[in-house]
Amino acid sequence: MKLPNGYGSVTKLSGNRRKPYLARVTLGWITDEQTGKTVQNRVPLGTFKTKKEALQALAEYGANPYDIQNAAMTLAELYDKWTAAYFPTLESESSCRTIKSAWSYCHAIAGMRVKDLRARHIKGIMEDGYIIPSRGANKGEKVLASAGTKSRIKSMFNLMLDYALEYELVDKNYSRTFELSDDIIKEKEEAKRGHIIFQDSEMQTLWENVGKIRFVDWVLIQCYMGWRPQELAILELEDVHLEERYIVGGMKTQAGRHRMVPIHPKIFDLVKKNYDYALELGSHRLFNDPDSPKGGMAITYDKYAGRFDKVITALKLRDDHRPHDPRMTFITMAKKAEVDEYTIKKLVGHRITDITEAAYTDRDLEWLRAELEKIP
Repeated sequence: MKLPNGYGSVTKLSGNRRKPYLARVTLGWITDEQTGKTVQNRVPLGTFKTKKEALQALAEYGANPYDIQNAAMTLAELYDKWTAAYFPTLESESSCRTIKSAWSYCHAIAGMRVKDLRARHIKGIMEDGYIIPSRGANKGEKVLASAGTKSRIKSMFNLMLDYALEYELVDKNYSRTFELSDDIIKEKEEAKRGHIIFQDSEMQTLWENVGKIRFVDWVLIQCYMGWRPQELAILELEDVHLEERYIVGGMKTQAGRHRMVPIHPKIFDLVKKNYDYALELGSHRLFNDPDSPKGGMAITYDKYAGRFDKVITALKLRDDHRPHDPRMTFITMAKKAEVDEYTIKKLVGHRITDITEAAYTDRDLEWLRAELEKIP
């Protein structure tokens, strides 16, 4: 049966092929500048196993024409386009790292066409996607996604395909057609736990090893100032005021940004030592490791987390300590010392919900210092 003019064509290719039927549509005309001859610009939709499948592809294109130039776009190409637009809107490097980490499990489907992606592919990569770490306890081994990672993979596809839908690269976001399974939700909840503070004996061990074990001083500074790990890692020298004995830093929330935290007398020498060392190295960051194997002596969250783990292992402290635990230790020590509740919130960057306190109470540096120094 002859197809209507402008509808497209189906041609059977020669040879023994798995998909011998080629479907093409005409997108305007092309004129050869040398010969002056004008011919149809015939663009392929793809090859198919049967003529029926090829005709179906023509019908679908006719009912809903799409940009054929983007029809062959792979998931990897979509990820690059989406992240180029999305990452600059994020407030922290850690948010970008979360997405990059989730994407690292998706290499098995990175080369498939976006238009071919379905819910089953996303579910499959959540269950079977893996990474092979190049270092650490699982070096060289296949590591499947944890429940938390599965959830982040799902969230990543939600957002990435929202972007694809907005730019008409797909006509449906298949990631939003299903919810996380009960098993994943249960596994994720079971994996959660509260932070574990450093006990007095562990704090004593840390103090006894200052100058003996590298990076112990960083952990102690975090314990006495309450910084989040990523906040500690990116403290700038220009924000360290040694004469007035305070540091300005913070991120993540409006309440947490640019907050002023006095330096507790017990850790002042540790802070000054790192400050002087940074000057010696010519670094603009307070914390540095010139021996970093990954290049660049300035510290990131990942680098700090790695050095934190080394301290825990070297001193044989609880092996389930995490880099946020010193922050919780600070809050616990402050509460035990009966530091003013709102002062604690100011120091750690928590939002104050009391309207009078938030809007009308001005807690200056000396007030904050007096309260902080209640911690023995």
